[in-house]
Amino acid sequence: MLTPPPISVPKPRRVLGLDPGLQTTGYGVLEATDRGPRVVDAGVIRSAEGRDPSDMAQRVRALYDGLCEVLDEWKPSAMAVEQLYAHYEHPRTAILMAHARGVYFLAGGQRDIPVISYAATKVKKLVTGSGRASKEQMQHAVARELGLAGPPEPHDVADALGIALCHYFATGGTSIMGGARSATFTGVNLKVLFGDDPDDLTEVSESA
Repeated sequence: MLTPPPISVPKPRRVLGLDPGLQTTGYGVLEATDRGPRVVDAGVIRSAEGRDPSDMAQRVRALYDGLCEVLDEWKPSAMAVEQLYAHYEHPRTAILMAHARGVYFLAGGQRDIPVISYAATKVKKLVTGSGRASKEQMQHAVARELGLAGPPEPHDVADALGIALCHYFATGGTSIMGGARSATFTGVNLKVLFGDDPDDLTEVSESA
């Protein structure tokens, strides 16, 4: 009797969005489905609870350990993070944020997961239609696009889901690591994601 060959089950296509923060990092995991993106997990990773805020080594280790748990559980095909800018009003903020981003890239690199950076204004423009959207507008737009019962809280989670959505839309959804599409989604032309745009001239900086 011949044994039938094992059925090959395709791996779920997932993207992990991260909202950088040295004290609190928001994360959101989206899975590509035939009906669009679906939230499979979202939350925050904290580095300061029960730790001396001045102990940088322990803070970044807490971020690393927390992120590794998420990566190992959901095994995303890609990670999307907010781009870091050198022209923060307070240079120390940029330096602190770089510590957190280094953790993300290290954890992704160790697992051969591509890590892609997106400008904050491009994420906002793609998800809400405005590169200068408020956090409340982002929360409501993310809830609408993902079919959530209400705006995700806290805003770190909403931002992380927005970054994940940005990557999902940019790659066409069906292939998490595919090329950018030029179609429109809820009235937003995706070409602005990669083209020149006036909103790119002014970036809104956030404190760590």
